[in-house]
Amino acid sequence: MKLGVIGLGRMGGNISLRLMKHGHECVVFDQSEKAVDGIVGQGAAKSSGLQDMVKQLPSPRIVWVMLPAGKITEEAVQTLGGILEKGDIIIDGGNSMYKDDIRRARELREKGVVYVDVGTSGGVWGLQRGYCMMIGGEDAAVKHIDPILSALAPGEGTIDKTPHREGRNPTAEQGYLHCGPAGSGHFVKMVHNGIEYGMMQAYAEGFDVLKNKNSTELEEDQRFDLNMGDIAEVWRRGSVVSSWLLDLTALALASDEKLEKFTGDVSDSGEGRWTIDAAVEEAVPVPVLAASLFARFRSRQEHTFGEKMLSAMRFGFGGHVEPKA
Repeated sequence: MKLGVIGLGRMGGNISLRLMKHGHECVVFDQSEKAVDGIVGQGAAKSSGLQDMVKQLPSPRIVWVMLPAGKITEEAVQTLGGILEKGDIIIDGGNSMYKDDIRRARELREKGVVYVDVGTSGGVWGLQRGYCMMIGGEDAAVKHIDPILSALAPGEGTIDKTPHREGRNPTAEQGYLHCGPAGSGHFVKMVHNGIEYGMMQAYAEGFDVLKNKNSTELEEDQRFDLNMGDIAEVWRRGSVVSSWLLDLTALALASDEKLEKFTGDVSDSGEGRWTIDAAVEEAVPVPVLAASLFARFRSRQEHTFGEKMLSAMRFGFGGHVEPKA
């Protein structure tokens, strides 16, 4: 298939490359000429802007928007809505607020343009590993773009099949799932990121306890000078707390035992807050997720080894760089 890709940052560029690797054609655009030239040099077609991109695409046109959530995504979607035609499809693969998706889908439907939200997880590793995707939108549109989704997805890989899944949606085993109508994809991804906050916080706090076991405030015979990197490594093998986040933790500690390149100033990109908001609306208690979000707020005032660990994990999976002071 031939599609447009808007936004060639940490994930958009790799999404384009993975699609082309699987035989799809990409027409790309980004405000950064350097980013555009880098992808064009690997086989993509260049566009000078959204109008030019739309002209280069066959009908029904498909445009994947991979931009930061908020104003910049809103502007791109609104602009595309004004130049696309009936039956064309806009895919938002970023981390938009699901309520914005519901509104956009409703507004675009009046023009005959279809909106699909795709919550995309995989970070900077997605080019090699593939992307886990949670999708919201109309059935016909999601079926039409299935070749794109299946190319981006990780596939079954070496993960054991879950017993008793007969008759269930087979794409879930491939790493992508049509969750429901517009907004449902980003809603599921939002909760996914809220859980991610909690998991990361648990690792960070645990390693902080391990690190401080050598504190001079303890009796001398109760102090242990523990090796953080080796502990992370042994937990990766057969432990019930093993995970990709732990893999990234072990990788960070192997190259920088004290995590000296991180200050522990941990940002949040919005999804954690939205998850807490949704929990309040639904009257669902989420003390772990709420505490993990508040811990990130506190990290911007003072820093612990655990917060450096959070920064290291965020850099590991998503290339997120700490804000400069």
